[in-house]
Amino acid sequence: MPFLSQTLDRVKPSPTIAVTTKAQELKAAGRDVIGLGAGEPDFDTPQNIKDAAIAAIQAGKTKYTAVDGIIELKRAICDKFARENGLSYKPSQITVGSGGKQTLYNALMATLNPGDEVIIPAPYWVSYPDMVLLAGGEPVVVEGPMQTGYKITAEQLEAAITPKTKWFIFNSPSNPTGAGYARAELKALTDVLMRHPHVWVMTDDMYEHLAFDGFEFCTPAEVEPGLYDRTLTCNGVSKAYAMTGWRIGYAAGPEALIKAMGKIQSQSTSNPCTVSQWAAVEALNGPQDYIAMSRAAFQRRRDLVVAMLNQAEGIRCPVPEGAFYVYPNIAGCIGKTSAGGVRIVDDEAFVSALLEETGVAVVHGAAFGLSPNFRVSYATSDAVLTEACTRIQAFCRGLR
Repeated sequence: MPFLSQTLDRVKPSPTIAVTTKAQELKAAGRDVIGLGAGEPDFDTPQNIKDAAIAAIQAGKTKYTAVDGIIELKRAICDKFARENGLSYKPSQITVGSGGKQTLYNALMATLNPGDEVIIPAPYWVSYPDMVLLAGGEPVVVEGPMQTGYKITAEQLEAAITPKTKWFIFNSPSNPTGAGYARAELKALTDVLMRHPHVWVMTDDMYEHLAFDGFEFCTPAEVEPGLYDRTLTCNGVSKAYAMTGWRIGYAAGPEALIKAMGKIQSQSTSNPCTVSQWAAVEALNGPQDYIAMSRAAFQRRRDLVVAMLNQAEGIRCPVPEGAFYVYPNIAGCIGKTSAGGVRIVDDEAFVSALLEETGVAVVHGAAFGLSPNFRVSYATSDAVLTEACTRIQAFCRGLR
């Protein structure tokens, strides 16, 4: 359509949302579909958090708030950073948005000029490159292959930095791989960044509390205090407290950047949902026992899925350090033909045939910048995961 913005030509719709929508459509049409596409905990939001939201409604806390969050929530976020990450922030250094995605987007919109480069390790969350493009910047993708645990090296980061580099986006544990950077691995990256003072760091710490086998989460400004003044540390309540639909994300950083992000938000959405903000105060300040419970459940599910996928012909599935995703490699399936007659030319053909022939919906690796792979979200019950993996094994056995 001629009246649409040319900016739209630079971006594509979210592939993960597309897969989830397709699975829902097939279910509605009567198909037996197992959706493993959405990155969303299947647990209910803890009762104390729901009670806090109800109390806020009954107390009439339903009006507009400050554009980037109520002071009570900003203080709770400051306390969280001090308590869990050893980072000291003032409320004036905190911004709250309608989900983690908005805080990342606000930061890019507030800082990028045409030609500015943003380094993004791949596999990456599908939205990073498109948000950079929407903001007028240029994504610079650096691949972390399966051989290095889906992580990039200090040498790769050094080689990717140019005078045009403005941001380095860092996500650990990762969506889509679950890969987590140990402190020594992250220190090697922050040492590189210390040599390039024009490069800022944007962290996506959304899966901080989903770390397994004793893996210790750490974030860049914590590992290298010298980066504090040019790091935007982003997080949210979506994954840690099963609050995806409440839409509360937050970030901490230098006051000038936080103020600029607020300016963007003031002309787009204004304040995040007031009731959700009060629920988030309780999430951060209240009992934290839900986190340990969900972590144990997700680790059990991870072990189940990794074991079953590694029994499938042509699939190799590394053991991730965290999050609730696995990112199996399907190099052994490429070039074969499915029982339904589909030639598996790439990972997109694999997941398309898998959905059509078995009813299992996953997301193809090309959407995350590294092929041939697919992403499984194991944020569902053990019984559903067992059935899904059984179907994947049967599908792989049928390849010729």
